[in-house]
Amino acid sequence: MGVLVGCSAIFSASEAALFFLRPGDRRAMKRGSTADRVADQLLESPDRLLSAILFWNLVVNTAYFTLASICAIQLEKSESFGNTWALVFGIGSLLLLVFFGELLPKSIGVLVSRRFASAIAIPLSIAVRLLDPIMPVLQTANIVSRRLLWPNFQRESYLEINDLERAIQLSVSDAELLKQEQAVLNNIVLLSDIRVDEWMRPRTQFQALRPPVHLADLHGKDFRTGYLLVTEFKQEEISRAIRLTNVSELPARNIDRLAVPVLYLPWCTTVARAMERMTRLERDVAVIVNEHGETIGLLTIEDIFETIFNYAPSRSKRLLDENPIHYIRPNCWVVSGMVGLRQLSRRLNMELPKTHSITIAGVIQEKLQRLAQPGDQCQWGPFELRVLEYPYRGHMLVEITWNQTDKVTS
Repeated sequence: MGVLVGCSAIFSASEAALFFLRPGDRRAMKRGSTADRVADQLLESPDRLLSAILFWNLVVNTAYFTLASICAIQLEKSESFGNTWALVFGIGSLLLLVFFGELLPKSIGVLVSRRFASAIAIPLSIAVRLLDPIMPVLQTANIVSRRLLWPNFQRESYLEINDLERAIQLSVSDAELLKQEQAVLNNIVLLSDIRVDEWMRPRTQFQALRPPVHLADLHGKDFRTGYLLVTEFKQEEISRAIRLTNVSELPARNIDRLAVPVLYLPWCTTVARAMERMTRLERDVAVIVNEHGETIGLLTIEDIFETIFNYAPSRSKRLLDENPIHYIRPNCWVVSGMVGLRQLSRRLNMELPKTHSITIAGVIQEKLQRLAQPGDQCQWGPFELRVLEYPYRGHMLVEITWNQTDKVTS
């Protein structure tokens, strides 16, 4: 029975590990060892692989419960133990298989999916090939069962934004929930209007390490982006990234081998287009470059999700971890120079003057035609801008005063 529990654990962990592999893991395994390539080949036919794993797991579990039943009957007939011990043995056998044969192995398989998949690939491939003679029968039974249980199941057609809004209005009775879902829809539509340079993290807001990267190199580094960024060899341009929240442990040396390539996008790309390409190419990090090909910022998939699921998404608040717009007195505010004009327009509920800049700091430099200094003032339509602080390392603080006698022009 102990051997059968071990076999059940192996099949359960194999199922979790192989089907938890991400596309990036599979791409790396295609170029890996023989075991890695075998694991990737098994996943080329997922239905065949899953049918084989479930079949062998069923055989093992049936044999286990057969032995458990025989032992329970013998205990029940025994004068020394009786019905009570037979019941305890039956319940204990069930819990033993559920925990050590199913729950614990699946958890381990998910945590070390790539390592376990590589270790089990070759013996599992043999187990799969042993079932090839009866595999057509298993697949036919699978198709028949699906048609009996879901005879009218059809693929959902593509929905437009208007269809989604209508569906929410008809299906949601909770006013607060309806407000939240409508805000999400509005933010999704807003993605097509926001450029990546408006929402990216500036180059000064993150650090990148040159390969080879060792564990000792990470001490004292800032990873507020949630990613370990790796540059090209002996260069400053970012080429790969590691999502730290997905890594259960890091090796002591050559951590950069775990990194996956990033996506490069020009500064004028919309966030909607960036999300579409990141999803299609399975990239979590996009490096934003200017017209000269130089890195000017970074956009992660988490930054995009924040845009979608926040009532009032704010790039500056995300980067500064504080409210970037402060009300001082009527018609007067102190804002961070990093505040985007789109966000400021929504906050003040005003239409701002036209400009080529996307932040308050950009407007000031556009008006002054030079780098700003504390005390500088300029007029921007009906607004008077005054630089309060501009430290060498830090964020510009600007006082904005609205002259009500002037009319905001478009």
